[in-house]
Amino acid sequence: MGIKARSALIVTTSVAVTAFFSVYALIFALIGAGENSIHKIARIWARILLRIANIKVDVKGKENVIPDKPQIFMANHQSDLDVLITLAHVPGQFRWIAKKELFRIPVFGRAMKKAGYIPIDRENRQEALKSLNEAAMKIKEGKSVMSFPEGTRSADGTIKPFKQGMFYLAIQSGVPIVPITIIGAAELMKKRSLTVKPGTIKLIIDKPVDVSSYTLETRYELIEQVRNIIIQNFNTGYKNDSDG
Repeated sequence: MGIKARSALIVTTSVAVTAFFSVYALIFALIGAGENSIHKIARIWARILLRIANIKVDVKGKENVIPDKPQIFMANHQSDLDVLITLAHVPGQFRWIAKKELFRIPVFGRAMKKAGYIPIDRENRQEALKSLNEAAMKIKEGKSVMSFPEGTRSADGTIKPFKQGMFYLAIQSGVPIVPITIIGAAELMKKRSLTVKPGTIKLIIDKPVDVSSYTLETRYELIEQVRNIIIQNFNTGYKNDSDG
């Protein structure tokens, strides 16, 4: 089977699986299932889609996730696969901060809301602040949050500058930032492409970054520290692949 025919089959099957799990999550919510249960359903959904696409994930650093304490996960973003990769393989409970357009998808968007995921409108400062306040409430409840600080997928393979919002949240809430690096996702599914290739992706979960010594005035230093960790892991991961 050619790559285009294979990709079309994967996309069609994935849409059907997503619809099934979205309805399943809504039914669970109606009978009283909480956000944690819906998140577990989402994790199963992500693992199934990766398996359908024959994509394996090599995970390093799971031990760096702090058990039973809130943290802010920040990952680089180059492919639609990134959501599935982090959802399937970053352990523990967390709540996504995701672009508002996803919440407009019928059934799927409602399922995301039932999971406690948070829509963000990065083009509207006032609405973005509301989203960050909602994320702060999740952290006070003891839940972690997940975000892509670049704000959108990188189209050329470089890691773009990070937006400040999540760093405000980290400093004001005092919870550590866990840098996450995804390596190889763009090669398997590029931005704005429905072509999906089989392969292996690396996921590196680095040690938590303590934010207690930072203030809003020194937030740029924190942004640079977290971004440099992700860039270093990204470059090292590719170098190791080429050496191998």
